[in-house]
Amino acid sequence: MIYLDNAATTRPLDGALARAKTYLTDCYFNPSALYHGGVEAHRFLSEARSALLSRIADPALFDLIFTSCGTESDNQAIFGAGRRGNVVTTAGEHAAIYESCKELKNRGVEPRFAPLHADGSVDVEELLSLVDEKTSLVSVIHVSNETGAVNDIAAIAKRVKQKNPRTVFHSDGVQAFGKLPVRLTKDIDLYTISAHKIGALKGTGALIRRKAYTALPAYLHGGGQENGLRSGTENVFGIACFRYAAEEKFASLQEDAKRLAAYKEQFWSLLDRALFTRLSPVGGSPYILTVSAHGKRGETLQRMLWDQGVAVGTGSACNSKKPHSRVLAACGYAPEVLDGVLRVSFCPQTTQEEVFLAAEAMNEAVRAFGGV
Repeated sequence: MIYLDNAATTRPLDGALARAKTYLTDCYFNPSALYHGGVEAHRFLSEARSALLSRIADPALFDLIFTSCGTESDNQAIFGAGRRGNVVTTAGEHAAIYESCKELKNRGVEPRFAPLHADGSVDVEELLSLVDEKTSLVSVIHVSNETGAVNDIAAIAKRVKQKNPRTVFHSDGVQAFGKLPVRLTKDIDLYTISAHKIGALKGTGALIRRKAYTALPAYLHGGGQENGLRSGTENVFGIACFRYAAEEKFASLQEDAKRLAAYKEQFWSLLDRALFTRLSPVGGSPYILTVSAHGKRGETLQRMLWDQGVAVGTGSACNSKKPHSRVLAACGYAPEVLDGVLRVSFCPQTTQEEVFLAAEAMNEAVRAFGGV
């Protein structure tokens, strides 16, 4: 199987699983327990927290709250910080942000959605025009999970703060962490990351918080874990996998990004231009290439490719029950383009041979689909 749907989830890394196994079979204790085993588990959590945080932020300025997934982290950011006035976000957000912002309307908070450019990046000037003295939160996705477009969140956050210093700035960094060079600035208050996008396990995520932002309320109440911000016994094994997968990813981050950027462009060069339209920007994430076999059905092509041993996506897996991608529709594409969307997403284990084979399989599937 050639697996090219890594934006949806990744295969857990063998090395991370092997290193983390001791926290499943031996040091399986509750980190809140006061006996030696619990103390050891708690010590490991502290080490893992620091190790993950230091990859992208200054631990003196930021801390990290472990959660169950990126969606939970996004929800804690939206419902914790967006409690008054209005909340500004983009039409290109992951469903965890977009649907949460829609829910805010039922809670008396006005959601405002900034439009997108054709490549999936936010129209920054339009976004800033929506920010006013009543804006409690701005949330801008770092890397589009639909097209791979990269938003300059540091620059956007700075301009938001210049317009309203009291506004909290959040970014969903799920498709950026462990894939692109990231360093959080003082203007970014909250940042979401997820384990299963970088070779760790589903069921683990984190919300990074700037320490100066002290108004974030607890999301889950109970035993007071995670400094009172997210109660519940911590998933030590999942967190261990997260830590060790991040170590592996960041050790070769620059090299992987350069190689995969070349693979992405090579993949595009191998596709028949008479059959495919490119939707992803040239300068976007090296991990995502989204195209459209215009006039065809992406879901049918996806199944045809699976039968040939190639797994690709048709956009966000979280929107798979909907006829068209909400995000790509917001980019302005016509229905016949939206129908034929295929998202190819790479990982460091992707090989050049897989690029050649998968691209040819996509060409063949489209030709067979339409009798070309």
